[in-house]
Amino acid sequence: MKMTGTSTTDFLRRMSEQRAHERELAWEGTFADYLDMVIKNPRIADLAHARIYNMILDAGIEEIGENQRRYKFFENELYGLDRTLQLLVEEYFSPAARRLDIRKRILMLVGPVGGGKSTLVTLIKRGLERYSKTPNGAIYAIKGCPMHEEPLHLIPEDLRPQFKQEFGIHIEGDLCPVCRYRLDNEWGTDYHKVPVERIFFSERDRVGIGTFKPADPKSQDVAELTGSVNIQALTEYGRESDPRAYNFDGELNIANRGVMEFIEMLKAEKRFLYELNTVAGEQTIKASRFALIYCDVAVIAHTNEYEYNSYFSNKENEAMIDRIFVVKVPYNLRVSDEVRIYEKLISQSDMSDRSTGSELNLARVHIAPYTLRVAAMFAVLTRLKPSKRAGISLMTKMKLYDGEKVGDWDQRHVKELREEYLDEGMTGVSPRFIINRISAALVRGGKNYVTPIDMLRALRDGITEYTNNEEERKKLLGFIDEVRKEFDEYAKKEVQRAFVYSYDESAKTLLDNYIDNVEAYCNHEKVKHPVTGEDIDPDEALMRSIEEQINISENQKREFREGIMRSVGSLARRGLTFTVSSDERLREAIEKKLFADLKNIVKITTSTKTPDAEQLKKVNEVVERMCREQGYTPESANDLLRYVGTLLNR
Repeated sequence: MKMTGTSTTDFLRRMSEQRAHERELAWEGTFADYLDMVIKNPRIADLAHARIYNMILDAGIEEIGENQRRYKFFENELYGLDRTLQLLVEEYFSPAARRLDIRKRILMLVGPVGGGKSTLVTLIKRGLERYSKTPNGAIYAIKGCPMHEEPLHLIPEDLRPQFKQEFGIHIEGDLCPVCRYRLDNEWGTDYHKVPVERIFFSERDRVGIGTFKPADPKSQDVAELTGSVNIQALTEYGRESDPRAYNFDGELNIANRGVMEFIEMLKAEKRFLYELNTVAGEQTIKASRFALIYCDVAVIAHTNEYEYNSYFSNKENEAMIDRIFVVKVPYNLRVSDEVRIYEKLISQSDMSDRSTGSELNLARVHIAPYTLRVAAMFAVLTRLKPSKRAGISLMTKMKLYDGEKVGDWDQRHVKELREEYLDEGMTGVSPRFIINRISAALVRGGKNYVTPIDMLRALRDGITEYTNNEEERKKLLGFIDEVRKEFDEYAKKEVQRAFVYSYDESAKTLLDNYIDNVEAYCNHEKVKHPVTGEDIDPDEALMRSIEEQINISENQKREFREGIMRSVGSLARRGLTFTVSSDERLREAIEKKLFADLKNIVKITTSTKTPDAEQLKKVNEVVERMCREQGYTPESANDLLRYVGTLLNR
C-alpha cells in the first residue's frame, strides 16, 4: 500500500521525533557526576542478572492461582509456558539477582524444536535494549571502554568496604586492560575527571548483547568469544600484552554488563565450552597475554533434548555440567494457548511468490471459526502422555488442561495429572509443522479462505512427509480421527444454532417454561395453562425432555430440580436473575433440546440439492446469521452447511 503525501510527511515527522528523543537520552559527565547519581539511585550499578530480573518485575506480575504467577514481560509473545517462565524467574533470576551462587551458572534452555527457546532469549535481548532507554534501566559506562566498563571499578579495592559501609553499595569486579592502561597513562590520580557516558544496549551495535553460534571447528576461533590481537596495532606497539594492540571485541567482551546468547551450545567444541566455564564460574575471561579479565554477563544457552541427554550422560562432562542450570521449555499443552501461537505466527506471515508476482499473506486470508482449534487439538494430543488414571483419555486430559470440566473431572485434578509425567510436552508436533500445513491448505485449495475440513485434510496429507515410521503414522492418523469427531459435534451445534431464529429468545422462553414448571413441581403447586389460563399439573414431559438431554435419570430428577431452585433463590436474594448461563448443565440441556427439535429441519434444508424458494430463503438467512454473528464468510458458511448436511444424512 502506497503512503499518501500526508501520511508520508507524518511518518517522517515521527522518525525525526524518535531520533530527537534518543539524543535527549544521551548523557555524558565525569566519574564525580556518576558517583552522585549512584548514591541517589543504587540500582544504576546493578549487576547483569539483577538488571534482567528488575526488567521482568517492572513489567508487572499477575496472580493466576495458588502459588502461580504470570510475568507480564512475556505476555503476547509466549503462550502456555507460565509454569516454565515462573521457574525461570523465581528459581534462577531471582536468587541470581541477589548475588547468590546460582548466578555462576550458565542458564540452559532445553526443549523440542519450535518450542519457544529462541523466542524466549530474543525477548530478553530485545527487552534489555528497550529497558536501557528507560529511567529504571539506565546504565552508564566509562567512555571509550570496549567492554562498557562499570565506572565504580575505578574505586580501589581497599576503599570498597568503606564505600559499602557508607553508601550500602556493593562493588564487584575490576577494570579491563584498556581502562587500566588509561588510568595509569591518561587519567593518573584525577579519578573524578574520568569521562562517563550513558550507554544503550544494542545487539546490532554490539553493546551489552552478544550472540555466538558454533560453526565449522576448522575455521572457527576462540577469538570470536574473547577477542584477538590487532596485527596492525601490534607493529606499532610491539607487544601482544599491550592492551592497545588487542581487540577486546569477542562476544563475551561486548556482552559485558548484559547478556550473551549461546546458540546450540552443546554442539560447540570443548575449547569454546571451557571459556564459558570460566566466565560462568569465575566471572572472568582469559584473553591471550592478559591476566583474567572481569566480565559481568548472564550467559543463556539453548539446545535440543537429544544433544542435552547425550551430553549429560557422559561423565567426562561433569565439570561443565556442574556449571549449568537447566530449564526445560516444553511444547504448550493448552489448546487455547496453542491457537494464540498460531494467530501470532499468522499475523507475522508474509509469503510472496516473487516468480509469479503473486502474494499469499496468511494474515489477509479468512480462517473460518474452529480451523485453528482443530489444528491445535491435533498438535496438543501428539504431545500428551496417556494418564495412569482409569477413565481419562487423551481427549479428556486435553480438555482438562485447557480449563474445561469433563464429567466428574475438573481443575482440581489437573495438578495430579501434570505430576504423572514431569517431561510431558517434550515431544510431539511443533507449531511450525501446523503453520506449514495451513499454508499447504491455502495453496492446494486455491481459495481465499480455510475451513476446519481443509485443515484436517492438510494435516492428513502432511503426516506422510512428517514421518516414515508406520506405527507413528497410524498413531497420528488416529489423533486426526479423534479431532474430526470433536469437530463433527461442534459443526452440528454451530449450524443448528444458526437455524434457531433469535436463539437467545428461544432459549430464554424454554428456560422460563422449565423454571415455572420446576418451581411448581418442587412446591407441589399447579401452573397456569398458557392459553386457557386454567390450573394444571406441572408439565412433566417438558421437564424430562430437557433433563434427558444431559442424562438426568428418573431417580435423579428431584435432586437436580431442587438444586436449580436453590440457585434461582440464591441469585434472587442478591437481586440477580437466573439466566441460561447461570447453570452450565442446564445451559447444555436447553441447547441440546432446541437442537434436537430442529434436527430434521436442518437435515432437510442443508442436504437438498435443489431447494425450493422457502428452503433457499431459510439457507440464506442462516448463512447471513453465521456471517454476522459467528464470524464466517458466505463461502465458509456454505461449506459448513454442506458438510453438516452430509453428517445428518449418514
